[in-house]
Amino acid sequence: MRNVRLIARLDVKGPNLVKGVQLEGLRKIGDPNLFAKKYYDQGIDEIIYIDIVASLYERNSLLDIVRRTTQDVFVPLTVGGGIRSVDNVRDMLRAGADKVAINTAALKRPQLISEISTKFGSQCMVLSIEAKRVGSNKWEAYYDNGREKTGVDAVEWARKGFELGAGEILITSVDQEGTAKGFDIELIKAVSGAVPIPVIASGGMGSTSDLVEAMNTGKADAVAMAHVLHYGKMTVMDVRSEAAASNINVRRYHVCPE
Repeated sequence: MRNVRLIARLDVKGPNLVKGVQLEGLRKIGDPNLFAKKYYDQGIDEIIYIDIVASLYERNSLLDIVRRTTQDVFVPLTVGGGIRSVDNVRDMLRAGADKVAINTAALKRPQLISEISTKFGSQCMVLSIEAKRVGSNKWEAYYDNGREKTGVDAVEWARKGFELGAGEILITSVDQEGTAKGFDIELIKAVSGAVPIPVIASGGMGSTSDLVEAMNTGKADAVAMAHVLHYGKMTVMDVRSEAAASNINVRRYHVCPE
């Protein structure tokens, strides 16, 4: 039975953790470092930081946030947003990131996936895909935080990304993101069936039953959570214990008493 990873996704704009609905209407939540530390203390398996306006403004403000995070958070960090070159990746790894997530730059220049994979290893290269449903079992890849169309089939893009060297796929349903109405299971299933590398389901989790469906039906390897954690609907411990009760193979974790 495969291990399922619980991942906290923290979207960042400037110095703030933000949350929107379908990647729009961003609301300030607080200090991303404080939220990362809270989720670490609760037993999260990994953390994903995404600078959601970095590609739009062609800059990334996450280096300082990542450096501060690594002072007291000791789980794998994936960082995305505005990373456009091997040098950008090197800077982010030196700041403390373990992996990078690339969306816009990879769509504009797919060879970047191979360059990063060759230089740092495929385990470092996460292909981030923002997908919108455009028909029955058909999704289009978007970039610039779900603003720009590409005409690229999202599932075919996942397959090509794997062939170019991506070691993992972060698939975000723009339609479901921030709605807490559940993942786009058909999308997750289509991507999981197209590639042999791990798939992280993102966008829409509102309850543990959504996680269970993403695992059992969608065949995802991990889930990225935002809404349920940031708004205090559930804790990481809640998710972990309920997932285990549903026979999902999550890591056992016990919070040590202070």
